[in-house]
Amino acid sequence: MKPPLLTTRRDFLRTTLLGGALTWTVPSFVAQTFSALHAAADGSLTQIATGQNSPILVLIQLAGGNDGLNAVVPYTNDYYYKGRPTIAIPKQQVLTLNDTLGLNPVMTGFKSLYDAGHLSIVNGVGYPNPNRSHFRSTEIWQTASDENKYLTDGWLGRYFDNTCQGCDPTVAINIGPRLPQAFSAHTPMGISLENPDSYRFMGAGQNDDEELAYRSMASSVADSNSGGSISMVSGTITLQNGQSAVDFLERTSMDAQVSSDKIRAVAGKTKNTAFYPGSGLANNLKLVARLIAGGLPTRVFYVSQGGYDTHTGQRGGQDRRLKELGDAVKAFTDDLTAMGMFDRVMIMTFSEFGRRVNENGSQGTDHGAAAPMFLVGSKMKAGLLGAEPSLAPADLKDGDIQYNTDFRSVYASVLQNWLKTPSVPILGKQFDTLPLIG
Repeated sequence: MKPPLLTTRRDFLRTTLLGGALTWTVPSFVAQTFSALHAAADGSLTQIATGQNSPILVLIQLAGGNDGLNAVVPYTNDYYYKGRPTIAIPKQQVLTLNDTLGLNPVMTGFKSLYDAGHLSIVNGVGYPNPNRSHFRSTEIWQTASDENKYLTDGWLGRYFDNTCQGCDPTVAINIGPRLPQAFSAHTPMGISLENPDSYRFMGAGQNDDEELAYRSMASSVADSNSGGSISMVSGTITLQNGQSAVDFLERTSMDAQVSSDKIRAVAGKTKNTAFYPGSGLANNLKLVARLIAGGLPTRVFYVSQGGYDTHTGQRGGQDRRLKELGDAVKAFTDDLTAMGMFDRVMIMTFSEFGRRVNENGSQGTDHGAAAPMFLVGSKMKAGLLGAEPSLAPADLKDGDIQYNTDFRSVYASVLQNWLKTPSVPILGKQFDTLPLIG
């Protein structure tokens, strides 16, 4: 007779989360069985919701390597126009910020925020000995590591470990199918969802592809446990990282069920007040606004926008992405303002690297190094921070702009001055901070 806890693979899989939308800790679990075994203890094992009045960080990843020079344009710099004879932004089209820098003309949303005193732009952000690999450089930004060190925990994961013990699972929410490495933590925290309706437990189905779903479940367990793995023999589960599988699955199932009900309730009772454009980024921020207004105790939201790897035809592709970014963020801030929530929110963008100064032979740019970061909020010290990078050939390194602000200085500023927590336990040492808060 097989153990009653996990009867068969098919029974196990029929009680997984619908569509794999939830990838926090373990996305597959025998919901009905554990509900029956532990109904009386359900409430006592649920983590306490905290942080409902805390400041919120909304992180936007510009995936692919955003070209900073065509976003924040050095419109008086001859080296810029000499290096980019076909893709440079004409001087007369630039949305001027000061006597030397301006925004790409499609970024009217960001220009409006800048003029309102809500946008801070940090110039020349990067790190020593930059890596031009998408994978490795993204890993460096996600973990806040040195270029020659490999960390498993993300910088936000270390923030959760240090400050969020006992927090509700919804303390961190990624809008997307897979948790970012930045959320990786010693104690798994946070959830991923693509839409609130599919984030829930499902009942037994009739046509499950059990083997495929089982492999997906095993992969998610490994991902969320910093290298742990899972095996299944004779209907039982064993985690290969020393943790009790039963305790682990009990806890995560109950937390996930409560979080599922909460998110669907919150998303259903709140409505957006601003008009959003029809882009994917705008739709994701639209959902974030509803979750914030609904009172979730979330401290960090994470959304991504792809399409910035502009090796060919850059003007068309990047311009579309930058317009989507500016318009979506402006709609998001309008929504938060109408909801009375904008004072609680800081928005920060990052990309794994910038692009080369000189355009390539395909009217695009290749992988580079330093680039600007954008930070938005009602309490921001608006303006331009950090020295404008030199484009003189003698000042470049292998054709790349040299950084003047370490990205971990921006992280330290956000951690200390916005999230109100010491940065040294999270970043490993004290980095210089920036005057981000007005």
